Amino acid sequence: MTENRGEIAEAGGRRWALARYVFAATLVRSADGGAVVAIVLLAHSTGQPGWASGMLGAAITAPHLLGPFIARRLDTAADGRRVIAVSALAHGLLLGGAALLMPVAWVGLSAVVIFISGLFGPMLTGGVSSRLPSIAGPSQKSQRRAQSWDVASYGLSGTLGPAVVAAVAGAFSALAAALMLAAAALIGAGAVLALPRKASVVEAAAVPSPLRTLHTIWTSGPLRRTLSLTVVVAFSVAVLPIYAVAIAPTFGSPALAGTLVAGYGVGNLAGSALLMVKPLRGDADRLTMGLAAIVAITLVIVIPMSNFIMTVGAFTLAGIANAFFFAATLAARSEYAPVEARGQVFIWVGALKIAAGSAGTAVAGSLIDDGAWAPVAAVAALSAVAAGASVIGRMRRPK
Repeated sequence: MTENRGEIAEAGGRRWALARYVFAATLVRSADGGAVVAIVLLAHSTGQPGWASGMLGAAITAPHLLGPFIARRLDTAADGRRVIAVSALAHGLLLGGAALLMPVAWVGLSAVVIFISGLFGPMLTGGVSSRLPSIAGPSQKSQRRAQSWDVASYGLSGTLGPAVVAAVAGAFSALAAALMLAAAALIGAGAVLALPRKASVVEAAAVPSPLRTLHTIWTSGPLRRTLSLTVVVAFSVAVLPIYAVAIAPTFGSPALAGTLVAGYGVGNLAGSALLMVKPLRGDADRLTMGLAAIVAITLVIVIPMSNFIMTVGAFTLAGIANAFFFAATLAARSEYAPVEARGQVFIWVGALKIAAGSAGTAVAGSLIDDGAWAPVAAVAALSAVAAGASVIGRMRRPK
């Protein structure tokens, strides 16, 4: 009886720790994910030219590629929570400072400050996710269910975050929206410190350099396939917002593009909710490959839809498939990453995913004039080929 009570108490402690994790992760990721919308809105409201808005938006996302080169500290620190909390604190202060500077100073100064804040973005995405395995519990089922909550955190911050920013900007001002995000990052920093402490299990000298970690990813079959498919799928689904803008007028109003994109976001959240009820089971490597192929199928389904309701449904289905795929990649990163470089593996994959998404948006914009369906068909084929190549690669060299 005493043993059962101890197990119940331990399970309750893990659930409470997971709830704190979701709260902290959603706050800091909202500050990162909503920053582009807030800063671009602020640039418009202060009369900045269009090129300046684009420069400011790029200044937030581009530094994510440099994130892996400062991520080693996460694996060498005695307490990784402090590294993430300091990153959230720096991101929030710099974002708020850039927002306050923009109406009164040269826009280039704000861009520099925003660029520096963007360097801390990967710590708030992949860096936070690297803390989850130690919180979730030892069983595969508990790990997979916790990863479903992590997917939900990304979905909430990526979907609702920008929507809340737009609402605050409309009701008050773009500056208020930017400062709200900065405050979310500061509160999130405190919430990160409230997470359970994970004791370091490796000596700092054993932690590899960023480039050595990338080499480790590439020489490990499961991690290489996870990275490759994550990049390809991120590139592919980034086409959907551009496609939505292109086809919305055929349904009666360009504003309906927002509904289509929202349908995709709802799909992501619905997918994560389904995974909470029934977590993924089986080998993470196989799951990643199979679900990448399913994402490709859902992208193909989007193309022939001519009815608005059916098109929203197709976007929602693509969102569900992407949520399942994302959960599989989180499982693969967690299960195949070497313990001495787990934080760096999470951040490398996350940083390259964001870069691929930006590239996908840019490429879709350049191809859309050749026919709205063309970019979607191209990325669907790309995802299918990548999934097939991964299956063949695993058959030839599984490890």
